[in-house]
Amino acid sequence: MVNRREIGSLVGLGAAAAAMAAGSAVSQAVAQTQPAESTFAQIRKTKKLRIAGIVGTEPYYHKDIATGQWSGFCVSMANDLAKALEAEVEIIESTWGNSVLDLQSNKIDIMFGLSPTPSRALIVEFTRPIMNNTFTVIAKPGFEPKTWEDLNKPEVRVAVDIGSTHDLYARRTLPKATLVALKTPDDAVLAVQAGRADCLIQVAMLSLVTVKKNAKVGKVIIPTPVASQPTCCGVRVDVDTRFRTYVDNWLEYSRSLGALREWILSSLTLVNIGEQDIPPGLQF
Repeated sequence: MVNRREIGSLVGLGAAAAAMAAGSAVSQAVAQTQPAESTFAQIRKTKKLRIAGIVGTEPYYHKDIATGQWSGFCVSMANDLAKALEAEVEIIESTWGNSVLDLQSNKIDIMFGLSPTPSRALIVEFTRPIMNNTFTVIAKPGFEPKTWEDLNKPEVRVAVDIGSTHDLYARRTLPKATLVALKTPDDAVLAVQAGRADCLIQVAMLSLVTVKKNAKVGKVIIPTPVASQPTCCGVRVDVDTRFRTYVDNWLEYSRSLGALREWILSSLTLVNIGEQDIPPGLQF
């Protein structure tokens, strides 16, 4: 006959065994989602640097429909980084939203032009900033706010695209303004054109393109105090941090040579934007 103490021991051993089995299952599941080798080792072995390309997001990415060739700021960066790594670029068409999942699933090695939001940082890691992208407003004709506080009034209608960094920034900075929250950036532009909003918020790289495409929508203004957000590269979470460290060093080296600014200005020509179109005081 088994006494109570023995029963307790058997129960304890059973629980411990179950816990060990569960832990092993979790470890195996995690291992299955991770590549067998580090990102750095994988690139050096395959001689491929895989990135995501997003159609219609000039000046970041541009795909020539006739030739299939890619260009743009992020592609110029990728080509230079690949050359430094003695590799060549492989572009996989994706979206901003899917690019983080592409990193997780080892479809791509790096994503250029990502904002390092807290929710994304739970899933992927970020390099040092590529640049600081200044927040601007596109104000309707006749409306010329000079400060963010000029916009922070109930009578001022500010258009934003829902869930974007523009939306988050407006809700934090302009709590008294009347926000016109819309589904897409195009909807925000149309709201200003139709008179349903007095202005819209966009980061500089986007607002310059918006106004160049449609000058009637309004004027790009940089309210004071100048506010900006970092734009970084996203990389896969990796026990071996050598790839992220390498990209950080490459970014600093490229910045010291003035290459980053050259790539940005060159990409703006894709949308017919020259240095004369960039507002005074705007830095990338």
